Amino acid sequence: MGTYVLASAIKIVVVFGLYMLGVALLTLAERKLAAWFQDRRGPNRAGPGGILQPVADGIKNFMKEETNPAAADRWLFLIAPALAFIPAMLTWAVLPIASSLPTPWGLIDMAVAPLPVGFLFTLAISSLGVYGIVLAGWSSNNKYALLGGLRSSAQMISYEIAMGMSTIPVILLAGNVSLTTIVQQQSHMGWNVLSLTVAWFTFLVAAFAETNRLPFDLPEAESELVAGYHTEYSGMKFSMFFIAEYANMATVSGLTATLFFGGWDIPFTQWDNVGAYSALKTLATMSMFAIKTGFFLFVFMWVRWTVPRFRYDQLMSLGWSVMLPIALGYIVVIAAATLGLDMLGVARGPMFSLALLGMNIVIIAVLLAWLDKGKLISPSSARVGPTDLERLRARGLDLSRRQLASQRAPVSAPALSASLTALPVATTLIAEGGD
Repeated sequence: MGTYVLASAIKIVVVFGLYMLGVALLTLAERKLAAWFQDRRGPNRAGPGGILQPVADGIKNFMKEETNPAAADRWLFLIAPALAFIPAMLTWAVLPIASSLPTPWGLIDMAVAPLPVGFLFTLAISSLGVYGIVLAGWSSNNKYALLGGLRSSAQMISYEIAMGMSTIPVILLAGNVSLTTIVQQQSHMGWNVLSLTVAWFTFLVAAFAETNRLPFDLPEAESELVAGYHTEYSGMKFSMFFIAEYANMATVSGLTATLFFGGWDIPFTQWDNVGAYSALKTLATMSMFAIKTGFFLFVFMWVRWTVPRFRYDQLMSLGWSVMLPIALGYIVVIAAATLGLDMLGVARGPMFSLALLGMNIVIIAVLLAWLDKGKLISPSSARVGPTDLERLRARGLDLSRRQLASQRAPVSAPALSASLTALPVATTLIAEGGD
């Protein structure tokens, strides 16, 4: 018992320290990647290559004045940033980051809290992060902050359902809610990203919305809501929201690697899964988990600096009209396929995964053909029939002729021809809901 308590204390200190250090360095990594994408240098003055920029930012935020609005609810205003950060930190505690470490006192699990219901724990705790954002918006007594908080609550609740549904096929294959068991199942059957491709993509899109990252950062849309739910915050309270955002990114990236990319499993080899445990295996598997998590962190930053923001009606329509039906339908398909393969006597292994992979290729082709038709996530625009389109074109031509006739200066024939040629294109864009 003493060994278990001591090992738990050491894991808490080490993981928390590395987690906070990693979050600080993520801010520098994002600024460097943004500069790379935009052909700039990025931070390069604080330390060699700008490596001390997070330290400079931290010192600046500690020294900045803390503002407390007179009309704000003081206690809720103070605890909201902590409520936004704590759930992300707690969720990381159950992720297995490496294979077990052998010691003279027995095996030590490489998770701070290796719960047998770790998967359910992640769903339960991750859903609490919305409270910090909603309370920040409400307690500030600011209309822009309140709108940001309301947007965030609606967005996170909407996509939380799709995220939870997308992980049910993982449980169907693993037959267990333990994250360690899910990792071990993938080491024998192959990564779930191949067997459950649609579920992985649904989970990834919902993860962007859950972390309020572009293209789903509507709760803090600067062009509409000043700064959203943290409009009235300053100093370290303001920084806590950004720390929570990057902490959520790290947690979701680690969870994606665990559920769909084998966790700490090293691909193309069974060395890490057979034989006795060793410190070398623990170090190698921990490095592999860090590489997978780092890749998804890069994807988060890559998408932020290359994809524009959704409209809010598009955001909500995508969550309820597209993501949720796909997730629910996919559960039925995977359950039926799993039952059918079991009845045919196909063992859980490579052949089982290949059969699911072939089915996923067909499903993805059908989904792409369906999503490519029309504007599924744009309810504010609609298709226009041929009759209405011709009527609009005729009206536009008539208006153009009247305008040209009313001008005093003579109009050349080429200019008139160019104007009449471009007009149907313009009326078509107007008819189809273009700006």
